[in-house]
Amino acid sequence: MGTGNSAQLDIGHWLLRLIALIIDSIIPGIVAYVILNFVFFSLTFGGFWFWFGYGYYLVLSFIVGIVEVLYFVFFEVSWDGATIGKKIMGLKVQMTNDSKITFDKSFIRNISKIFWVFLILDWLLVVISPGSDPRQKYTDRIAGTTVVQVSQPFASISSTPVPSQ
Repeated sequence: MGTGNSAQLDIGHWLLRLIALIIDSIIPGIVAYVILNFVFFSLTFGGFWFWFGYGYYLVLSFIVGIVEVLYFVFFEVSWDGATIGKKIMGLKVQMTNDSKITFDKSFIRNISKIFWVFLILDWLLVVISPGSDPRQKYTDRIAGTTVVQVSQPFASISSTPVPSQ
């Protein structure tokens, strides 16, 4: 597998990232499903019957990927480096020099989400060839970004205590 740096791999960090990814995939998945079904029914009633079968699922997967990339880039750039899932899990994306992530860097780090196989490879490369920062997936290394823990998981969704009278 990996060399000496693989011992530095923080499984807890990667588990939080996985949970955040699952949370974040729900919204783009719903949007893609609605978009595809609108297109699907339009084309089906227009006479394009080839959509039945595997073609539907391939197109759905592609549309989910496009919507996910747009979702992640939008939130990471406009919401202080966090998506909804990252915010819930207490994570945030930043540049390796601790500055705010830019649009182009966010796009580079999220391009592997275009298709689930690329995302799996992106995560597997962490184990196979660990870099100097064990919190970086491969596209994070290319973009010069990293994901850091800024609060405890679920801290952002806890209710504020009601002051006693």
